Amino acid sequence: MAITNLPTLRQLRHLVALADHGHFGRAAEASHVTQSTLSASIKELEQVLGAQLVDRTKRRVTVTPLGQSVVTKATRLLQEAEDLVETARANQGPLSGPLQLGVIPTIGPFLLPRALPALRRRYPGLKLYLTEDLTERLLEQLNAGKLDVALIALPYDTPGFEHASIGEDAFAVALPESHKLAKLEKIDPERIDEEPLLLLRDGHCLREHALAACRLSGRGQTDTFQATSLYTLVQMVENGLGVTLLPKIALDAGILKGTHVVTRPIAGKSQARDLALVWRKGSARRADFELMAGLLHQALTGGKGK
Repeated sequence: MAITNLPTLRQLRHLVALADHGHFGRAAEASHVTQSTLSASIKELEQVLGAQLVDRTKRRVTVTPLGQSVVTKATRLLQEAEDLVETARANQGPLSGPLQLGVIPTIGPFLLPRALPALRRRYPGLKLYLTEDLTERLLEQLNAGKLDVALIALPYDTPGFEHASIGEDAFAVALPESHKLAKLEKIDPERIDEEPLLLLRDGHCLREHALAACRLSGRGQTDTFQATSLYTLVQMVENGLGVTLLPKIALDAGILKGTHVVTRPIAGKSQARDLALVWRKGSARRADFELMAGLLHQALTGGKGK
């Protein structure tokens, strides 16, 4: 039987990186190799396959239609190779080896400082790498095999993924301590709708979660001032630009410390988002992720069981 000359995983990884970045220099940087090394790797792959995968000009790089087909299959092969490695690592002990964790910015700075010390203490063999980004981009990276697991807030459309719940994160109204509504013990959603409502920019799922969980129409939200972080929202509230909605994990982390902003609970039910870990269906590290979800739940609830 004739032996078929097969492409290497390294060559396939370089092609996928080039397709992702559309530029040899950026793809090489992302792959931690020199540009000449990546270019040679792509040429070797084309020789192995006997086809041109990339159109090269002085100004741009374009992956050919055949190249795009190869990229799709290469991405799947790389994921399966990574799953093979994960299967082997699963027998080395729980939560050991490298793990790529994605996290959204409205969770990471507030929950991870409470969770990571215990995680490092219990599982010293774990090498945790963190990526902070918006939910949509984290799920894209997860699907592409660039992340192992992601810490996000639900509800969110997650086809092709499994998840483990960490717990609820309740919302409260944040407003200046001199505000008329600060005199109330609880604030009705109708009263919030009457105020200028400050929210994060589009793309942050907390924006939609807050409106839905607190049953707000959003008619009072202002597009004139939009923030990219919860810290900025707090400063805008303190400057009298409006009111906002803050999650409990941020309040517990002391986000209002040193300000004249206070919070009041919202009257009624359904005032929380659900925090969860999500991963690709069929991942060999499912037991690790469920174990991590349990530790994150303990950090969220102060050690209380589920």
